[in-house]
Amino acid sequence: MFSSHKVKIFAGLSNRPLAEKICEELQLPLGNVAISRFESGEVHVSYQESIRSCHVFIVQSMSHPVNEHLVELLVMIDAAKRASAKTINLVVPYYGYARQERKTAPREPISAKLMADVMTRVGANRLITVDLHADPIQGFFNIPVDHLTALDLIIEYLRSKNIDNPVVVSPDAGRASTAEKLANHLDAPFAIMIKNRPAHNQSKITHIIGEVTGRTPIIIEDMIDTGSTIVNVVQALKNRGAHDAYICATHGLFSDNGIEKLNHPNIREVVITDTIEHSEYPDKFRVLSMSQLIANSIRINMQGGSIDKMFRYTHL
Repeated sequence: MFSSHKVKIFAGLSNRPLAEKICEELQLPLGNVAISRFESGEVHVSYQESIRSCHVFIVQSMSHPVNEHLVELLVMIDAAKRASAKTINLVVPYYGYARQERKTAPREPISAKLMADVMTRVGANRLITVDLHADPIQGFFNIPVDHLTALDLIIEYLRSKNIDNPVVVSPDAGRASTAEKLANHLDAPFAIMIKNRPAHNQSKITHIIGEVTGRTPIIIEDMIDTGSTIVNVVQALKNRGAHDAYICATHGLFSDNGIEKLNHPNIREVVITDTIEHSEYPDKFRVLSMSQLIANSIRINMQGGSIDKMFRYTHL
């Protein structure tokens, strides 16, 4: 085990419970940092212990309110740099702005690249993140990126359920590769939904490719925001004669009343991870923790080894 005098883990305000679990896995205390706001809303950060010549890890998801948590993270980076930290490593389980990773129309930004530029320019030396919305985002960084995946956790959980006559469903073409991996490990067929998006957080299912009649759908996503798309997918599958569905996603944003939408009579279970904190969930929600995987990633970075060896079913 590495020395707690050289490795310090701190939590922003977005997901302190996950940071505490990571520290438990590493048998390290969670670092003491004071984060406050001026009356105007400006963020103030003060590390309450020495971090000079230490490897600092900052745990902060870019969850709602995303801009508040982003600025908080940037101020924490700057404070650590000015306190002479040896390295500043960002643990960003949910990387916000990832859906804006390319231009889909003229005069649009590539905001995922902008976030990468800002983090590295401020002083980050490494990023640890989980299931980016698009893999090429790793290339937006000029620092090392450890891109972890929750797919192994999801596979092991679903195997324990012994789901009868399953079919793995990708809600769009972008998740087809992940759906195929999941289907292979569950020894199940897979189907793909074809949809169009008239506006942000809106979708319309136009086609279903694959046989779903009489089967139990397992819908795999990287994130769920408002829940509207998932409900539309479930309804389209039901109309084609499928049974009630299992929903699996790494990041549960659950904007607006997303959690209530997914407490749907045709959804058997919603399986997510704790990359984003929510105070409570309905009974049909199952939360898998990323703490062990993230802790192992930190341990490997400090002691050496291969991130790839952490994953049993999937390879990075």
